Amino acid sequence: MTIDLNQERLRRWKLALGDQDTSGMSSDDQRMGAALSALYDTDQSQKKGQRGGLGKSSPKVAKWLGDIREFFPSRVVQVIQKDAFDRLGLEALMMEPEFLETLEADVHLVAQLMNLRGQMPPRTVETARAVIAKVVEELMKRLRGRTEETLIGALNRSKRTRRPRFSDIDWPRTINANLRHWQPEYQTIVPETLIGFSRKTKTKADLDHVMLCVDQSGSMAPSVVFASIFAAVMASLPVLSTQLVCFDTAVVDWTEQLADPVSVLFGIQLGGGTDIASALKYCHGKIENPSKTHMVLISDLYENGNSVEMLKQAAAIKQAGINLIVLLALSDEGRPAYDAKHASVLASMGCPVFACTPDLFPDMMAAALAKQDIAAWASANDVEVIRAA
Repeated sequence: MTIDLNQERLRRWKLALGDQDTSGMSSDDQRMGAALSALYDTDQSQKKGQRGGLGKSSPKVAKWLGDIREFFPSRVVQVIQKDAFDRLGLEALMMEPEFLETLEADVHLVAQLMNLRGQMPPRTVETARAVIAKVVEELMKRLRGRTEETLIGALNRSKRTRRPRFSDIDWPRTINANLRHWQPEYQTIVPETLIGFSRKTKTKADLDHVMLCVDQSGSMAPSVVFASIFAAVMASLPVLSTQLVCFDTAVVDWTEQLADPVSVLFGIQLGGGTDIASALKYCHGKIENPSKTHMVLISDLYENGNSVEMLKQAAAIKQAGINLIVLLALSDEGRPAYDAKHASVLASMGCPVFACTPDLFPDMMAAALAKQDIAAWASANDVEVIRAA
């Protein structure tokens, strides 16, 4: 079937611009255009009395959600759904379990549910928990395998032995080290040098320690979700000691609950003020082995408390020999808003300061555990690093 490119361009422009002239458009295109206009042309359509807008009727919104799911892929549906919450304020409808079940579950929906948790009637709470559990399960599938493989690999590489047991032989590195011993007549390599992993038993004090210190103000919602998932994964690794601390004006240590990330997320209350200084002081006080500790502060650095004290605490952490990394966001979003002055001062202390996507986070932590230069790692991965003023 030959497609008329001019007609196709015209069709797409009509859909993009919300053109009221539907002549020549298929019934599906008209439905798609109506679904988009209901959200994005609300003010204009209400003035002209056309298409009616989306409104706040549960049946109407549920039907609209069904339409956008039919016409757009899941990632696009998530963007449109987030825009609907931002533009039309549909939070009241989320108190209805029947409506909540129709929503596309994603990180932003989890953030909405975390915000509304305290206002939900009992019959909605279990539905909300199930939605959060679904997102957690999907993120675990996406992030767990690579995180475990990357971090365990980074730690094991520094613990090689030249006298391994047979079951501990690292065959790829053993083969590479013995290529000069290739025997053509036998089509094999004679492994004169064996390389493997040491089985030295470690105490908790010997383990590398990762502490995630996460700002739970409203703007950091996706970062809180991803940080909680990564903390749960890392806490399950026997080669690491992991803590999760979340803060607004108060500090809450979730470390003991990391085996159940759903309960952690359902318990976190987003919003409120931000006291980074108190959070850094708390975290510093929990560190037993500074030289083996990597503290990741995840915050946009908008300090509502004492800015001078915040920077003083950060300087004390660095002087103690702790590897302090500052992530302005841990999310799939674009460049975040952040306090540029505070970011620059922290960078001048030698802290790498940048935003990180969830897909890059395991590699970043692996570089930290291997004691690599994190700023150099970020630059090598096309991540913009904040520079000192």
